[in-house]
Amino acid sequence: MAPLDAIPEELSRLMKYFPETPVEERPAFHRAAESFLSQAAPKVVRQFSPMARVKWHLAASGRGDELRDLLHYERENPGAFSVRGLRRARIELPGVESDSLPPSVRNFNRSELPVRSKLLDLAWRDGKLVVGGYAYIPNAPSATGKRSLRVAALRRLGSRSTLPLRLRTVREPRATIAAKGALHNYDWSGFELAIDPSRLRIQGKWQPATWRLGIGIPRPGGMSIGSVTKNNAGAAGHSLTRFLDDGVRLVAGFDRNRLRISVDVVPAEVVGHESDGENLTVTLRSRVTTPAGKYPTGLRISHASSGFTHELPLQQIESGSDGWLRHTARLTFADIPVDRIVPGRSWKYNVSILFADGTSRRATMGQKLETGVHPLPEGREFAVVTDGVGNFTPQIRVNMPLVDDVRWSDGELVLSGTYTGRTDGMRMVLRHTTRHEDRPLPVEFADGRFTARFTPDSMPSYDGPVSLRQGRWLPRLRATTEWDHTHDIPVRIRPDLVDTLPLVHQGASRTYTVERLDYDRIFIEAGSVLPPELRSAYHQRQMSEVATPELRKLPLWNAVLYNSFGGKQFSDSPRAIYEELARRESDLEHIVMVRDEQVPLPPGVRGVEWRSAEWYEALARSRYVITNGGIKDWFVRREDQVVVQTWHGTPLKRIGADLLGTPKANLAYIASLPQRSRQYNLFITPNGFSTPIMSNAFRLQCEVLEAGYPRNDVFHAPDRVKRAAAVREKLGIPADKKVVLYAPTWRDDQRYGGRRFKLDNRIDVEAAERELGEDHVLLYRKHHKVLDSIPGAGQGFVYDVTYYPDIADLYLIADVMITDYSSVLFDFAHSGRPMLFFTYDLEHYRDTLRGFYFDFTSRAPGPLIKTSEDLVSAIRNIDAVSEEYKEKYAQFRVDFCEPSDGRAAARVVDRMLAVNDELRG
Repeated sequence: MAPLDAIPEELSRLMKYFPETPVEERPAFHRAAESFLSQAAPKVVRQFSPMARVKWHLAASGRGDELRDLLHYERENPGAFSVRGLRRARIELPGVESDSLPPSVRNFNRSELPVRSKLLDLAWRDGKLVVGGYAYIPNAPSATGKRSLRVAALRRLGSRSTLPLRLRTVREPRATIAAKGALHNYDWSGFELAIDPSRLRIQGKWQPATWRLGIGIPRPGGMSIGSVTKNNAGAAGHSLTRFLDDGVRLVAGFDRNRLRISVDVVPAEVVGHESDGENLTVTLRSRVTTPAGKYPTGLRISHASSGFTHELPLQQIESGSDGWLRHTARLTFADIPVDRIVPGRSWKYNVSILFADGTSRRATMGQKLETGVHPLPEGREFAVVTDGVGNFTPQIRVNMPLVDDVRWSDGELVLSGTYTGRTDGMRMVLRHTTRHEDRPLPVEFADGRFTARFTPDSMPSYDGPVSLRQGRWLPRLRATTEWDHTHDIPVRIRPDLVDTLPLVHQGASRTYTVERLDYDRIFIEAGSVLPPELRSAYHQRQMSEVATPELRKLPLWNAVLYNSFGGKQFSDSPRAIYEELARRESDLEHIVMVRDEQVPLPPGVRGVEWRSAEWYEALARSRYVITNGGIKDWFVRREDQVVVQTWHGTPLKRIGADLLGTPKANLAYIASLPQRSRQYNLFITPNGFSTPIMSNAFRLQCEVLEAGYPRNDVFHAPDRVKRAAAVREKLGIPADKKVVLYAPTWRDDQRYGGRRFKLDNRIDVEAAERELGEDHVLLYRKHHKVLDSIPGAGQGFVYDVTYYPDIADLYLIADVMITDYSSVLFDFAHSGRPMLFFTYDLEHYRDTLRGFYFDFTSRAPGPLIKTSEDLVSAIRNIDAVSEEYKEKYAQFRVDFCEPSDGRAAARVVDRMLAVNDELRG
């Protein structure tokens, strides 16, 4: 059991929200904390984190004011503190005198001041192994300053032999970025060192040995020593092998992700392989001088997960005059099962050399041995591949694209290579490794080769080109008939070319890097559009706490800054307000916050990247700020600044302070609501139902304007028919097809972590296409917080419209709306067109996750449907369904769609300008 797990759950919750606890209830918590600590084993308490020890000591000692301030500090700086001391390292926290804490609470033990490191470069240059990365002690940044006295050494395992190394300090902002904390700067924790392999000889000879690289960092109370840990991609994420002499290898590898340097004097190795179509002949060589027990007698080929094992006898064919014996073994391809080798799945086999004394070792590749591919029947191939350690690794797989040429040409990335598999009905995609979304990758096939090319700075989108989204993108080969990624075929680079990577191109505003993972699997990394000095939490804090107060002293611009869904779109009510101002030919400058440069903007509108220096300036100096979501906690509205909060939906699900008394209540957030509301001059509500709910749930202390949502003016726009026709044409929807729009919300309990939610698709898309595909299309729009690709998208029936700029356009073309508990139901009701509610998890969502403001089951303007089969049936019989719910729909519009006259944006703009006039006198 982890130490903090020993704390009762309710007591932990009371600690978490202690700052929000009424003063009269604090003594009971202090007594409970004192009782817990008095009964807990001292060993358990000692294993608490340093911050936890201080918090629980303050709680048990009744020092409530200090504890309150400390918890506020921790919320802003999770896991962050300062390390002080000479002979003994101790914790230092604002507002808490360290001398007032017992030594057992304030003092660190050695394990609490570890070295945190990461390998960033591992390369062979000028006959030396070059190692680069960063290493620092968390919360002790002074220990790794520009002039710090770090040391590095190699220590031979099983010996006291140590080789000191010269370590050069370099600036490495990636350390501060990776640290994630906002309190400390580790930019100068980077290092670079070179290892001369000649120093690894023992008594002047090459002998088998393994060395551990250690980095020592002086800090208060002593020195912390740690290893250098593996990265997850590129050269720093893979082992590296170089031959130092005939049959002598230097292997820079990893043990439990820690860098190890080994000298391997090989007793035997693979030096050849050739195929006659039915058999593979493998050639080994072994040392003539090898002891009799190390004479190779056979090869063992095994596959751990399937249990497959096959042994091959070795036959000596030469008694080499070069000091090596030659042996061969023959593997018959028919002896290896291939029935489970399908697209998306391949088998790698371990090959071990068996020796006469009963021992074995992994078979490794000789210095001149090349990898290769041998064709098998039925679209499969037998590949001889390797890895960073140089293992001889056979692999059976479907025919796979193998890149042998990768280059940048005028901003275009070209990947070309061999591919002998089927080409008809095949396409390439780029798949994001964390967002799990796909982008088409144009590819051509000819004469057993493929060529894929694209320009990352100019990726197509609905409203014009954008740059490739930040992150890692894996090229994959996929059959056009596949509905998802399950049977994708990976694209790999020829193993002898891995050292040509990385291949870097500087785009207009970001860096694109071709790199590898799993040794030879190629990917494209699209970097951040922010400069390195702004990517860390530390430097962002400097912008908000140091730069922003200075910017606030400068005159306001006659400008409007728009924030729509955190910069992921330029849509919703902020867009509608912009269009109203544009219609009035306002002389205001229009500035839109964008995230990752993924939002094309109208002519004359300036984009500022979220978290950039330009964004901070626009937020501090724009006279008007229009937002449909929260603004950063540190933002303070200037006296003559007008901030309009339009919000983004009529509440069906309970929100904000109305979650008090439920497990979903975030007391810290709820306590911050009054301060948040003071950031706004105006809060816009969509209807009379929402106004009292939002006023209470958000603890509003600003003016509330029940104007209706500007985004819903679209239903009354004079050009809505023309606009709908343009949208259908842009999406390529056939004129004879009816449009079904599916727009579900996210599920709190379906997430990858943090605010990254999984797609919870319960529609049987294949069955839906069979029933509806002849005369319908399904537009599928994920919530902007949801990741994953949509099954069947791009095959004619399902259209992924998640990244269509504005859902309002999709409302205009939808004949039927499917949703669940999303607030889109209130917006689409303005259209009067049919709605179906796919509420397969109604009881769980309503009773466990969120709770509703009204009885949705009795007031919904359409049927609540549990199964995909019933959903398809309802679409097919939509006229009958509409007639059945006609009266409920009409009442729903009365209750939730007023005002609805197409003038909401005008009302908001009128009041916004009037508030400005009032502020300026």
